[in-house]
Amino acid sequence: MKEITTDKIIETVAKLCQEANFYLCEDVLASIKKAKENEVSEAAIEVLSLIQENAKIAAEEKIPLCQDCGAAVVFIDLGQDVHIAGGDLYEALAQGVRDGYEEGYLRKSMVDKPFSTRINTKDNTPPIIHTRIVPGDKLKIIVAPKGGGSENMSKLAVLKPAQGRQGVIDFVTNAVEEAGSNPCPPLIVGVGIGGTAERTMELAKRSLLREVGKPNDDPEIEELEAELLKRVNAVGTGPQGFGGRTTALSVHVETFPCHIASLPVAVNIQCHSARHKEAIL
Repeated sequence: MKEITTDKIIETVAKLCQEANFYLCEDVLASIKKAKENEVSEAAIEVLSLIQENAKIAAEEKIPLCQDCGAAVVFIDLGQDVHIAGGDLYEALAQGVRDGYEEGYLRKSMVDKPFSTRINTKDNTPPIIHTRIVPGDKLKIIVAPKGGGSENMSKLAVLKPAQGRQGVIDFVTNAVEEAGSNPCPPLIVGVGIGGTAERTMELAKRSLLREVGKPNDDPEIEELEAELLKRVNAVGTGPQGFGGRTTALSVHVETFPCHIASLPVAVNIQCHSARHKEAIL
């Protein structure tokens, strides 16, 4: 049995909150570079160049990539042979978010009483936590700040099974087209298919953690991802809504078995500031 202290978890989460907001992942930067090389629209090329410059400045000066430092979404894979010592695991994750957002001068965006007074919690807590119990004696923590502009474009539908593959394609394409420039394209489009309503929404969000442009291991799903990317880029929204070939950098699809009477489909859109950092304790 491996022991991990809550102090170590707090320290790690605080660091990840800041790193995720300061440093754009290399896979995203590579995808933006490739998109820029393939663009024909001068306006789109200019926007992609500005995104590159913004990422460079943020990293050099250790300032947020975006003024919206996001809701703190935390994914943890907790090894079944791990013992958390020193306190409550979820409270440690929340304290890490508090410390990280305070120390990093990151904008606090979470509000309590969501349908009435909407009072800012002033420390960006509580985090949104997704937990998996896995074999082993490690604790993997991923912090993925999620901005409001892209999260607001989330879509969920429970299609009829007969709508099948084409129904999925139409739903995802329409979701991206309706979103327009609101989620700050170029996008990474996360798609969940199957499970139940809440399971498919998590699948869509978790898919955004995959390396940008890396296809699903299942050839059938890989083919669907390629077709979806072609369809959503044909919409023509382009970088920041100025038109062009690059509405999305990538489409990531994850699936799960579902009930014989259902075909749940979820879309979770990520803006070009595709922020997430991870650590393994």
